[in-house]
Amino acid sequence: MGRFRRTVAILAVAVGLAMALAGCSTTGVLNALSANPAVTVTRDVAYGPDARQKLDVYAPSASAPRRRMVVVFYGGSWDSGARRDYAWVGQALAAKGYVAVVPDYRIYPQVVWPAFLEDGAAAVRWARDHAAGAGADPARLVLMGHSAGAYIAVDLAVDGRWATAAGVDLARDIAAVVGLSGPYDFLPLKSARLKTIFGPERGRADTQPINHVAGPAPPMLLVTGDRDTVVDPGNSDRMAAKLIAAGGQARVIHYPRLSHVTTVGALAGPLRFLAPVFRDSTDFIDQATAAR
Repeated sequence: MGRFRRTVAILAVAVGLAMALAGCSTTGVLNALSANPAVTVTRDVAYGPDARQKLDVYAPSASAPRRRMVVVFYGGSWDSGARRDYAWVGQALAAKGYVAVVPDYRIYPQVVWPAFLEDGAAAVRWARDHAAGAGADPARLVLMGHSAGAYIAVDLAVDGRWATAAGVDLARDIAAVVGLSGPYDFLPLKSARLKTIFGPERGRADTQPINHVAGPAPPMLLVTGDRDTVVDPGNSDRMAAKLIAAGGQARVIHYPRLSHVTTVGALAGPLRFLAPVFRDSTDFIDQATAAR
């Protein structure tokens, strides 16, 4: 009976996750299963004046010195998503011993590129400035994202315009980056909506993270699922190759059985049997920040 109940729970989580990432709001099962009494959650913290410029902070209830802080950007094709749908990611990272920050950011049709990058940089600035108060070490700040969120995390680390404007020093303030199923080199655009979001064709090359790798960047782990039919897994390979050629450190992990959705889904405790995404990501974070 125990095994049967666990199987039912896993199936419920998988269905809920798939629906959530498809734009539905049924994430209660996953968030409920991930809730941890040893994690303290601070919600609705403003990092800017807009209604979507708010974030939630997940922190271990027990104090410890020099905790890593991970800023997590969710996906949603730059036109959907909400931080509370990804509470389970914050819970998972905080249960590991990190302080996790999950921000919302402005999306289409309210804004187009580069507003979501500007919001991402502002959220990172908030995280750096408030790390110590949240029990984290500002020198151990890591960016993490899935899909459109991976685009934001990686672009912030290679295109210094947005970080500099927000008062963030890339070399000093960002220790590492984890990108899950991210689009970093995705021209030409086919979707009419994406063409609107990323502007006229003559300027679209400027929107691609791969085109802004000009020197060493923070160490990066780029993971992808070989069954991803939403974002070409080659995005991760090409981005890593460009980073390494520029003198940076980058590693790509391909998970043969994972899809676009399950690369992030495998972070959840009940779904970690799918692939070691959580272990690989946290091992990388620990190693990349060990010397800081």
